[in-house]
Amino acid sequence: MKLLKYAALALALSAGAARADDISIAGVIFQQDMFMRSVELGMKAAAKQAGVEILTANSDNKLEKEAALIDTYIARGIKAIVIAPLGEEASIPALKRAVDAGIKVVTWTTGVKSDLPVATVGSSGTNMGKGTGEAAAAYIKDHLGGKAKVALIGFRAQLASLSDERTNGFLDAAKSGGELDIVSRQDAWLAEQAVRVVTDMLTANPDIQIIYAANEGGTVGAVQAVMRAGRQGEVYVFGTDGSEQIVRFLQDEKGALYATTAAQPKLIGEDAVQAAIAAVKGEPVERHIEVPVIPLSRANPEAIAAYAATLTKTN
Repeated sequence: MKLLKYAALALALSAGAARADDISIAGVIFQQDMFMRSVELGMKAAAKQAGVEILTANSDNKLEKEAALIDTYIARGIKAIVIAPLGEEASIPALKRAVDAGIKVVTWTTGVKSDLPVATVGSSGTNMGKGTGEAAAAYIKDHLGGKAKVALIGFRAQLASLSDERTNGFLDAAKSGGELDIVSRQDAWLAEQAVRVVTDMLTANPDIQIIYAANEGGTVGAVQAVMRAGRQGEVYVFGTDGSEQIVRFLQDEKGALYATTAAQPKLIGEDAVQAAIAAVKGEPVERHIEVPVIPLSRANPEAIAAYAATLTKTN
């Protein structure tokens, strides 16, 4: 029954611009947050510019829905699927069915342990963590005397490899600022989860000085938890991703967010769709397309303002 329900949902997917060269593309996100919505905007913008049809859908972090969407796209004769797979291995069977049906697959941000995709698009998880870790290293050295009590918020239960890449990238860079004492490490990738988890962390470990959050939801929730506890100025969040909300956190002089590393989600969506169109046309496509990251720290307000201007312009 679930598969039938998801298939029915997929048949009502939103359509974009008219066809060109009979190319139709499916774009799949896996949750509703600012990052994913920005990727979707980029997909639609690239499809519109190229004059191709694009259908967009959300797998809602459910592998069975992801598989049902892919099967529906196969039945509809879609030419390419642009997707952030939920499982490095678990997503492979459905994607293989698509490739066997002649559909070009492009993955973005997350990937699969397979050569099925013609291209992968995104920013290195290590680089995402490193950008924030470098800001943490400077803060630890300059403000904490070279020692810091650190808590980590990841999303291993959702996407283990990406969570680990970002977290390890952060830790490797932050260590250059001094000694890190990891007092707590938990998962919380949605903001409401992170508020609860970080609140409990702060209660159990009142000596925490730095919290690293490996994605947008964790960052937002961590900031909110620190603010609700009245610990801003004592505990700083070092986060991941960039959005209008995160920029406001950085620009709040009395806030709890010290630094983040922003991806460029709209550009990720654009590059992924452009790669898919090229693959459908039989043109050469790079196997890996790296999208540069943008480190942001309250120590550099000019850079934050410049990034904020790009959000207003593109979103």
